[in-house]
Amino acid sequence: MSIIEENHKAMRRWSKLKGENSWTMFKVIAELVDGFDRLNTIGPCVSLFGSARTQPDEYYYKMAIEIAHLLTDEGFGVITGGGPGIMEAANKGARMYGGVSVGLNIDLPNEQGHNLYIDPDKNLKYRYFFVRKVMLVKYAQAFIVLPGGMGTLDEMFEVLTLIQTKKISRVPVILVGTKYWSGLKDWMKYSMLELSQNINEIDLDLFTITDDPKEVVKIITEFYASERDGELSPNYDLE
Repeated sequence: MSIIEENHKAMRRWSKLKGENSWTMFKVIAELVDGFDRLNTIGPCVSLFGSARTQPDEYYYKMAIEIAHLLTDEGFGVITGGGPGIMEAANKGARMYGGVSVGLNIDLPNEQGHNLYIDPDKNLKYRYFFVRKVMLVKYAQAFIVLPGGMGTLDEMFEVLTLIQTKKISRVPVILVGTKYWSGLKDWMKYSMLELSQNINEIDLDLFTITDDPKEVVKIITEFYASERDGELSPNYDLE
């Protein structure tokens, strides 16, 4: 087969792919519209990120329940990725104490379904990660990150990037677990800042690390009392 014939064959394959992607746009739009319609009236909420592998008898599972409880006492709802582990614990803490409990599930192969502590009318399912991320960020007035894996790091750095680049308003980002997160901050300070100058020193102040659930909630409430005069609003408008 000549190079011209190979190029023509590749173009035919690409044309088919482009057609399939055109129809995908409608699925994306449908997920965005459904999410906006169902979440626009949920009130002030905080998104919690963390591992799906954390078991109910583990320390951070119990801590997530306590944090959600304290947030509920302050009038905040809880948004999670809707799955097991830390997500389940946060939804459980909100549901147990009468708070809004939102779950934004992702459709993945070989993964468990949503946890049982999500409000039935606030249990959403997504095919696309990026649409789910929009909802996790847009409707949260703060972000709490408990220990987790690749997905947790992805969500955390997505939020930090949006704040750093001023694509969303600056809001509290709190990492729970000093032993778990301190090494990451040390690496960022040495490798990203001092060694390579790939971030500014002020970027290290975009998040706080703590082990105290009460301090987590205090940081959020004091932020809105002093920085925003109590004003709560979505993080960005898709205009």
